[in-house]
Amino acid sequence: MLTFSAPCIFGLEGLCANELRFLGMKNVRAENGRVLFDGDFYTLAKANIQSRYAERIQILMGEFTALSFDELFEGVKALEWERFIGMSDAFPVIGRCLGSKLSSVPDCQKIVKKAVVTRLSQRYMLPWFEETGPVHRIQFLIMKDKVSVMLDTSGAGLHKRGYRAQSNEAPIKETLAAAMAELSGVRPHHFVTDPMCGSGTILIESAMKAMKLAPGLNRSFAAERWSCVPEDAFTRAREEARDMIQPECSFTAQGFDIDPSALEVAQKNAELAGVGDKITFEQRDIRDFTLSEGYQTVITNPPYGERLLDIRAAEELYKVMGERFERQKGKRYTVITPDDDFEKLFGRKADKRRKTYNGTLKCQIYIFN
Repeated sequence: MLTFSAPCIFGLEGLCANELRFLGMKNVRAENGRVLFDGDFYTLAKANIQSRYAERIQILMGEFTALSFDELFEGVKALEWERFIGMSDAFPVIGRCLGSKLSSVPDCQKIVKKAVVTRLSQRYMLPWFEETGPVHRIQFLIMKDKVSVMLDTSGAGLHKRGYRAQSNEAPIKETLAAAMAELSGVRPHHFVTDPMCGSGTILIESAMKAMKLAPGLNRSFAAERWSCVPEDAFTRAREEARDMIQPECSFTAQGFDIDPSALEVAQKNAELAGVGDKITFEQRDIRDFTLSEGYQTVITNPPYGERLLDIRAAEELYKVMGERFERQKGKRYTVITPDDDFEKLFGRKADKRRKTYNGTLKCQIYIFN
């Protein structure tokens, strides 16, 4: 049995934990910025391929307290690295130190690397390692003197689904866009609109969710090349994910933007993601936005002062949104912004709100029914 860590955007821990429980993961527990769970190598493959909200999947090698470099060295050396790292495998080290006596990241990197080399040298009876084989990236976090040591199984972050070959000037992260779709209650029969869609990420993630199209189905992962992972683990996990797809669902979406080049990128991204036939794109200013008949879910990431517009222009935009996003039966609006005055400018209080981050910006997701 292995213990896994799924780091996620702050504020999305609950969503990530619920998703992992739904996927059948064992002993799921949410912590600040990550979700822990237990499983085997098939679990590893399934989580990488199917998780929409996790940033990556790591094997949690161990945790211990370290107040000195000696304690850090001995703690890392005691972990069973030979279970995963072969004689020719590469094992680079990266990490962070926060509020701890051990505060120098470069020095801690050297100690961690030395400890792993020492352990493997003793096990393999080798004086040095070529590191020409598959990459096993070691990650450490030292927070308030508590050391967590992980082995990354994903490679590129899980937000990199593989469909966004191009993006607009300030794209939203795919994992955050997927979370907005979940918080908006997107279902296979819904009609979703983004009046400021940019490169289309929110609509694409909404369509993938509705179709039950696994986000990692068309990309590769670092652990696929590890000799310790059974050859059929990822094959089986992909087959299971493909069996879940519902291409005939009635979901539809519509995206608008004032930038024609952004709409071209959005269309290409949607096609690459396999949802091109579910979404239509059209050039239109938010000032010309009108609601459609019947049920409609509006989800958007408007430009704001810190991102693309100056503060005054962003405030004017929020007022326009408040006028266009009328309170009507069957309509739901979800907006993410870092502006604390958004509700006042929009013209009404949100029914729900959630604190999170968009990149390095503290934001809130506002939901209006």
